[in-house]
Amino acid sequence: MKKFVDVIIPLPIASQYTYSLPEGMEASIQPGCRIIVPFGPKKFYTGIVTKVHETAPEAYETKDISEVLDSRPVLLGQQFSFWKWLADYYLCTLGDVYKAALPSGMKLESETLVEYNPDFVASEPLPPREQRILDLLSADPEQCVTQLEKASGMKNLLPVIKSLLEKEAICIKEEIKRSYKPRTEVRVRLTEALQNEHHLHIQFDLLARAPKQQAILMKYLELSGWNAEGKNIREVSKKELLDASGQAQSVFKNLVDKQILETYLHEIGRLTGDHAETVPLHTLSPAQQRAFYEILTSFQTKNVCLLHGVTASGKTEIYIHLIEEVLKAGKQVLYLLPEIALTTQITERLRRVFGKRLGVYHSKFPDAERVEIWQKQLTEQGYDVILGVRSSVFLPFRRLGLVIVDEEHETSYKQQDPAPRYHARNAAIMLASMYGAKTLLGTATPSLESYYHARNGKYGLVELTERHQQIQLPHIELVDIKELARKKRMTAQFSPLLLQKIREALEQKEQVILFQNRRGFAPMIECRTCGWVPRCKNCDVSLTYHKRLHQLTCHYCGYTYAVPTACPACGGVELMNRGFGTEKIEDDIKQIFPEAKVARMDLDTTRTRTAYE
Repeated sequence: MKKFVDVIIPLPIASQYTYSLPEGMEASIQPGCRIIVPFGPKKFYTGIVTKVHETAPEAYETKDISEVLDSRPVLLGQQFSFWKWLADYYLCTLGDVYKAALPSGMKLESETLVEYNPDFVASEPLPPREQRILDLLSADPEQCVTQLEKASGMKNLLPVIKSLLEKEAICIKEEIKRSYKPRTEVRVRLTEALQNEHHLHIQFDLLARAPKQQAILMKYLELSGWNAEGKNIREVSKKELLDASGQAQSVFKNLVDKQILETYLHEIGRLTGDHAETVPLHTLSPAQQRAFYEILTSFQTKNVCLLHGVTASGKTEIYIHLIEEVLKAGKQVLYLLPEIALTTQITERLRRVFGKRLGVYHSKFPDAERVEIWQKQLTEQGYDVILGVRSSVFLPFRRLGLVIVDEEHETSYKQQDPAPRYHARNAAIMLASMYGAKTLLGTATPSLESYYHARNGKYGLVELTERHQQIQLPHIELVDIKELARKKRMTAQFSPLLLQKIREALEQKEQVILFQNRRGFAPMIECRTCGWVPRCKNCDVSLTYHKRLHQLTCHYCGYTYAVPTACPACGGVELMNRGFGTEKIEDDIKQIFPEAKVARMDLDTTRTRTAYE
């Protein structure tokens, strides 16, 4: 009986598609596995199997799948239920959810390749552009369109490609492009001929006149713990061997050429790292201990609990104790934060307690690393605690027991664009319920909807009203800068009181943080004569001026423009900056306090993974 599979494709299409299984593939496929499927006339996509069945579709003739990528599922059953809920609740397609959920390294792409036809004979001289493309293809018969554009220096090659296709000088080939490559290292072992103690002694005698080669061989035997029985032999990397022996690459190569040692590639994870020794948990204060027990009591009757604790009341310490309780029960924990910037400080705190059991997942990680975290979570050796931002809700979990949503009121939990436009807090509550897990929402300023549910008994409510060690709340002073500006008493953007407080802090060798919710130098520039303001041609919003890059940028679509030297509306040359961003504040502070060390932290200065640290 012929078998068929229903497949999700990473495209915003309303339904799943059914493909037929070629003979011999039936045994190797199961729901949740990735497969390569043809879609449209020449495209290939990585689909995910959701169902294997024997019912052919009535509306269309099925195509065969091209390749099976996985021997075991990468999408678990509960995850798929979660995907279906997301697509239904947030009014998007399963393809949208699939595209957002999986790291791009697990979604192989189809890339158009142009292939040279060696049998082509021109009946007349070709135009120069077409001849140039054929010359490049004769040197390298298979190239993608982007490669040809780069090599030829010509733009818009598609009409040229189309013309050569019609003349049958070239043909188009679709090839699957794999963007994820496992990380490997070169390791060393004795060749098969020397796996004998007698032969090894003979080889040492032969190397008597090559002491450097002999030293490398001796160091290998020492590092690997080699023995004639072949038991418990440790694998040794080439780098480790050369570092330990202090010998050059050329000496090692001589041993390989003599077939004494041989090298091989071994796949290693990107997730290995040095973790400090773990430390015991801190003792909770009486107020924290009371809140801790109230949360546990609440979880006996309700699946969601809101922890409303004032700033610096020690909520994180309560989370750590709750995580410890869940881990003792053999369950996993998902700890959500709204911003990547927050993960850096909390990572170190959790790593000191949980060590290698903690995994971190966010978009600043290289894609290959995110692939490996996903694959590790599919095994029985997955991380017990995942610390991450909103995309972490898509990770596979086998035994989820607790979800913590820290700063649950934050708007950063809402994905605005593209689809699925989901709220990670609400999605996390649903994810936890599907696993039979509990959810803890923590905040000093609850969102209106969460507080309403807590007050009406839908959620549990635990309140922590005192700060840790009775520390006083900070004193807040409001300054009327509008009145000060009218009296012309402002220095740049700073009031006299603010400058006085900064100066006092610096004199006492203290640090100062200034917050401004606009990046760039100025939110807009304006013509003094006619009031013209440059706007983005895509978004129709005013462009932000970035002084360091000397360009105008749209903070919605990212498009950049050159700074005009004159107003295009009236020809005036007096273009003024309006407003101020973090870049201008940095400049002004450096001028007012030249002795102070000043650093700016915004999206422009923290684009890399380690920039926050």
